[in-house]
Amino acid sequence: MVMRKFIALVMVCLLVLTGCSALTSQKPIPTTIPITNILLQNDINAAPTLTPFQPIAPTATSGPTNTPQPSATPTIQPSPTLATVVRLGLQKPAGQVNIALLGSDYRANQGYRTDIIMVLSLNPEKGTASLTSFPRDLYVNIPGVGMNRINAAQPFGGFALTAATLKENFDITIDYYIMTNFTGFKAIINTLGGISVNAGAELYDTCDLPQAIDKHCYIPVGSNSMDGATALWYVRSRHTSSDFDRTRRAQEVMSAMFQKIMSLDALNRGAELYNLFVTSVETNLPVDKALQLLPFSSQIVTNPGLVRRYAIGANNVSNYIVPENGSMVLIPDPISITEIIRQAFYQ
Repeated sequence: MVMRKFIALVMVCLLVLTGCSALTSQKPIPTTIPITNILLQNDINAAPTLTPFQPIAPTATSGPTNTPQPSATPTIQPSPTLATVVRLGLQKPAGQVNIALLGSDYRANQGYRTDIIMVLSLNPEKGTASLTSFPRDLYVNIPGVGMNRINAAQPFGGFALTAATLKENFDITIDYYIMTNFTGFKAIINTLGGISVNAGAELYDTCDLPQAIDKHCYIPVGSNSMDGATALWYVRSRHTSSDFDRTRRAQEVMSAMFQKIMSLDALNRGAELYNLFVTSVETNLPVDKALQLLPFSSQIVTNPGLVRRYAIGANNVSNYIVPENGSMVLIPDPISITEIIRQAFYQ
């Protein structure tokens, strides 16, 4: 029982660490690339309609849970030849385990996309770890689908297609994935009794919360107490800010979560956190692999500085408007992103 509680705490803290660390970008190499020969996916704004995922039960015998397939097969397009893919030609380092961390925006009868995409790379043999985030609007080649936002890969084809997309475009081999949703995020914060978020900039935006005034909420600079619903609004608010600003706010919230977890006697609440965790997570990470990673994971929980943090940021992409529908997407810059990938996964 103690081991089970400790595993739960480590897994929750790892998710917190990934959230707070995925959003700090390295110094970019500013490069502008021409937009040529891009094949376009129809209805890029329409998320595939899917059945909600079924969480894996917390048993040692559970196998992978695959993301349900779309009810309609997407239009197949030939893979375009783009200068935006990363090709390092390097072997995956021995002992490295790469885990995709995905945040689903699932809503009933609306399908979902993975608006949070991060890759946690652990190498217990070398004692190294990295966390790299990918903007949801990256316009990439999804194998068998064509050009689309990267956040469409998971709903179109589950983890297999997400892994293939990251390999095709960024030369990263993904071993496992963990996908969470809004409900679990709020529930864990509420179980912790709320968090104190240190806001780096003020935020004034529309909201549907009890504290709203004229349907707007305000967060000043400095320390702010938040429950789960407020924290989720703070992370996702977008009408008066950009996606890149949202990543900063996500970092602040996740840092606050981690600090709160570490300030509590969380080990004795492990069963409670574990129950919340497993009801809001889809994963193919086997229990035996989690146990193998446990000693090194516990080091990361107690020393977050071990995690090298990377992100594809505003200076690593070019804005592009899809002619058919006016959608704004982000074209990856292969030069600066290649350096990010090399540092994050091949050092």
